[in-house]
Amino acid sequence: MDLGIGSQIRHPKFGKGVIVEVDLSYYKIYFNFIAEVKTIARDFPNFELVEKKEAEYQPITIMDIEKAMESVLRKVQAKEEAPKLSMAHKWINGTLVFNPFNSELSNKEISIKTFFHKIVMVREKLRVLEQNINNHPKLDDEERIHLQQYITRIYGSLTTFNVLFADKEDHFKGSGKED
Repeated sequence: MDLGIGSQIRHPKFGKGVIVEVDLSYYKIYFNFIAEVKTIARDFPNFELVEKKEAEYQPITIMDIEKAMESVLRKVQAKEEAPKLSMAHKWINGTLVFNPFNSELSNKEISIKTFFHKIVMVREKLRVLEQNINNHPKLDDEERIHLQQYITRIYGSLTTFNVLFADKEDHFKGSGKED
């Protein structure tokens, strides 16, 4: 059955309902008796039609296609493999040791390779966050700039870890000159 928004049906369990949303496979139906919206397959055989409203089909605009393409591109970019960054040779097979002030507590030791990987992942997640901020449809330019400043400060805080990178072009850069 091809029902439009506003069509009324009677469901054997939920009673009388009004279709409030339609997609290719489902109807979203508001049932007054239970005061809830339920999602029901369009081919569900056990509801009775009370009143049919014709389905209205909206033509797809160029803007709709552009928005869909932008969404797909953002998702693909976020899933692309991170560029391979090289760790400085002097740190390969090294370890990082955290010594607590209290000598009765034990040390924590991890490989520098693991630590480097975690720093690289922080960088990639910041880049995805940056892309999402720059492409967010509800943020105005002032809000984007404000949020971008926070990200720049975070990059600046991470410059301490530049010593781990083999290539200077992979270094974190903050807003200062001496980062």
